[in-house]
Amino acid sequence: MRWQGLALLAVLWGAVPDASAQQRPIVTEDPETVGGGRVLLEAGVDHIRGVRFPVSGLDGHLTRLPVAGISIGLSSIAELQVDGGGHRSLRIAQRLAGPFADLVAAGDRTSAADDVTIGTKVRLVPEGQRRPAVGARIATRLGAGSSESGLGPGTTDLFVTALAAKTVQSIRVVGNVGIGFLADPTRGDQRGHVLLYGASFARALTQAAEVVGEVNGRAQRGDSRPPGSETRSTLRFGGRYTTGPLRLDAGVLLGLTTIDAGVGVTAGLTYVFKAFSLP
Repeated sequence: MRWQGLALLAVLWGAVPDASAQQRPIVTEDPETVGGGRVLLEAGVDHIRGVRFPVSGLDGHLTRLPVAGISIGLSSIAELQVDGGGHRSLRIAQRLAGPFADLVAAGDRTSAADDVTIGTKVRLVPEGQRRPAVGARIATRLGAGSSESGLGPGTTDLFVTALAAKTVQSIRVVGNVGIGFLADPTRGDQRGHVLLYGASFARALTQAAEVVGEVNGRAQRGDSRPPGSETRSTLRFGGRYTTGPLRLDAGVLLGLTTIDAGVGVTAGLTYVFKAFSLP
């Protein structure tokens, strides 16, 4: 995941030994962790057309570089994740109505630091012959954008997610469901909540190559629906190639709602290594 994301890949069970838990270029979380004493680093770039920011009313083409993250194995079943902190740049295509639209500076470009997400993931139940692996993740997103940049109101949000995964022959299937508590940027005393979901697959083609895909997003719920909590969903499809300790990846993104990105591309690499020994 992202310091502006750093994260490592979850490899198919049996496709590559010592599979890690993160899965660039997809974002659905595998309950398996990176492993005790191991560190997973990820860096990449995203370019997405047709991104809309409802709070500021901006719509345009977004570039994120680097998309970076780090995951640290605290034990065999738990890891700490820090994602985000990179750079976002938006080439503005149009300006629409929004509660903070009047605060955004004039011009055809705007930029800001990416949000930082700090989370903990724990595998609760190991995968068995018939039983899926089960885990949980709790994360806080610290908004780094500003009303003036238009790329975020700088709010703090909380996410709680249940994770499950099962490998069948050469296919790894992962599912996520949870709830996100999103602050209202126009009212500091109010929050909305969204249903979080994700479903992904990874199919090994060879010992080194695999194809991956997912649908991941959120659905707005409840009576309180603050701006910025709108329903979103993205389809991702791509591939990964492992060579030694490195994994290269690339993917295509397709927005599935009216306010999501039209189409985008992502590419990056992941590196995992043994950093320390646990007692």
